[in-house]
Amino acid sequence: MAAKRKALVLGGFTGLAATAQADVLEEAGWAIRRLGRSDLDFQAANAFGKLEKLLDALEPDLLVNGAAYTQVDAAEDNPDAADFLNRAVPAALGRMVKSRPSCILLHYSSDFVFSGKKRSPYTTDDPTGPLNVYGKSKAAGEEALLSLGLANCLVVRTAWLFGPGRGNFVTTMLDLCRKNSSINVVHDQTGSPTYTEDLARCCLKLVEAEAHGLFHVVDAGEATWCELADEAVRLARLECIIRPVTSAEFPRRAARPTYSVLDCSSFERVTGSKPRPWPQALRDYIYKNTAPGGDEPDGKRDADEA
Repeated sequence: MAAKRKALVLGGFTGLAATAQADVLEEAGWAIRRLGRSDLDFQAANAFGKLEKLLDALEPDLLVNGAAYTQVDAAEDNPDAADFLNRAVPAALGRMVKSRPSCILLHYSSDFVFSGKKRSPYTTDDPTGPLNVYGKSKAAGEEALLSLGLANCLVVRTAWLFGPGRGNFVTTMLDLCRKNSSINVVHDQTGSPTYTEDLARCCLKLVEAEAHGLFHVVDAGEATWCELADEAVRLARLECIIRPVTSAEFPRRAARPTYSVLDCSSFERVTGSKPRPWPQALRDYIYKNTAPGGDEPDGKRDADEA
């Protein structure tokens, strides 16, 4: 019998993307080792040496980087922290797998690397132009990894994630609607809502296809934040009015792209499959993770992990 493939998942306890990735890999028969911040704190002086020793000991087939600085507004006041986690750490991981060609590195990036000036879905060939510190740090992380020219590295841009494991936009909207008869939601930002379980399954397909380089992976279709909230509330059968407002009426510390829909053509060409529409994915998430009566299941956590 063939030995189980092994994966080391950074952020695999609390990160939205990484938790789902670990779960999907485990379901597919992989042996999983999850690391949280308590296991590996990249701010510690010996963090990278500790990780190298762990890679030597475990010899994983896949290293999933779900550790990231994800607080978009806070990044404006903490650019060094964002740069360290979103650029320096991925660059270090890239150098580690460069000397371990049998280990694939899967790194998540973001739609926030784009300016939002387009009005058609962004492809992997489109130039980046981030509007905020967070987006700049994610773009720098991509560049650091792709410049290494690795045949064992996947950089996957995704967007607008919702899924179990920690709070997200969908759970926030449902919580607000349980407490209020109406809420205001921004209607002039458009993106690609994505279920983390779908993201994880698509990333596994890329790994199995022995793909490398830059890919976009999001659920199909597009929506505004207002449309996403409205559909979530409808599916959860809550009595709450969603009132559209402009971004100017809801000021944030960091500027957001008004349009950041991602084109998944490169993923589709390599894997021969297409992501499903986001409303279908949202329905599955709501039905699986919202108990009768509208209560969220226990176990939500918070962390700075993607």
